[in-house]
Amino acid sequence: MLRGRTTVGQRFTVLYAVVFLISGAALAVLINLLGSDITSTAPLGTPPVDPGWEQARSRQLLVGTLIALAMMAAVSVLVGKAVATTVLRPLRTITAATRRITAENLHERLAVVGPSDEVKHLADTIDSLLERLETSFTAQKGFVANASHELRTPLATMRATLDVTAAKPDAPAQTLTLVERLRTELDHVDHLLAGLLTLARAGVPTETTPVSLPALATTALTARAETITRRDLSVHKDFQPQEIPGSPTLLAQLVDNLVDNAVRHNVDGGWLRIATGSELVVESGGAVLAQADVDRLGRPFQRLADRTGSDSGSGLGLSIVAAIAAAHGGAVELLALPEGGLRVTVRFGGVE
Repeated sequence: MLRGRTTVGQRFTVLYAVVFLISGAALAVLINLLGSDITSTAPLGTPPVDPGWEQARSRQLLVGTLIALAMMAAVSVLVGKAVATTVLRPLRTITAATRRITAENLHERLAVVGPSDEVKHLADTIDSLLERLETSFTAQKGFVANASHELRTPLATMRATLDVTAAKPDAPAQTLTLVERLRTELDHVDHLLAGLLTLARAGVPTETTPVSLPALATTALTARAETITRRDLSVHKDFQPQEIPGSPTLLAQLVDNLVDNAVRHNVDGGWLRIATGSELVVESGGAVLAQADVDRLGRPFQRLADRTGSDSGSGLGLSIVAAIAAAHGGAVELLALPEGGLRVTVRFGGVE
């Protein structure tokens, strides 16, 4: 039970202190035994020693030994702690280095140098694990990117075929209706593929420049001005000047997805609010949602059946937002509003 409540460093400290104290106690016992033997085996012809003086001398030796042992107890704890810190320092270095390695920098390695001991073996094992993870992540992203690109070709062919069919002067009305329905489905698939490509590339920003969040939010709102007006949505803007170092393309996609999410899943006559500063906050009205359901929205292909507009999305919008935020050292927080709707907060790494 004790091991579950103490750290390795504390257990090392106690171990070293106990060993030190046992050694000191054994030494004290030997000193007292040898001291009494020396007194009792005096050479022949030596005047007899006063028993009272001998007892006083023994007590004095015992008291001095106990005082020394108490002092050594305190010293042993300090020495034990120092020794434990020294022994565990390489492990702390490995732990700190491992924590800095994420999905975005799996190419980094611990590369511990030194003798071939247990610590070196542990570091080499972690490096081997990171190498396997990097290979797996790279293969997965490459597959998604290649598959998305390959699927775009037949989609373009199908779209061209539909255009030719619709352009025929004698095309029946039923055929034209079917063409429009198929175009809608093709648009949905195309949007899905674009989302998969973004997810595959989100972890590898190819460019890093200061990007203005208010400018991105304004662009996203302008692109949906017609829909906002048609649905009578009130927009509240709280823009504080803030630039985020990162990929302009990916950050534009992040803001665009959040604004699209706030407009698409809103109710007619509803509201949305966008605030920029040390973090990006996008709030919108809508149906009352359970927090447990909202927590799933950050994962791919997760949609809520009772959420407005859930049948028209790809289920990738917020997962793309989470991936792009993580690629920029940030995180996304989803909160179901008590009065209905959703609040999305994006915090970026290194922004105060």
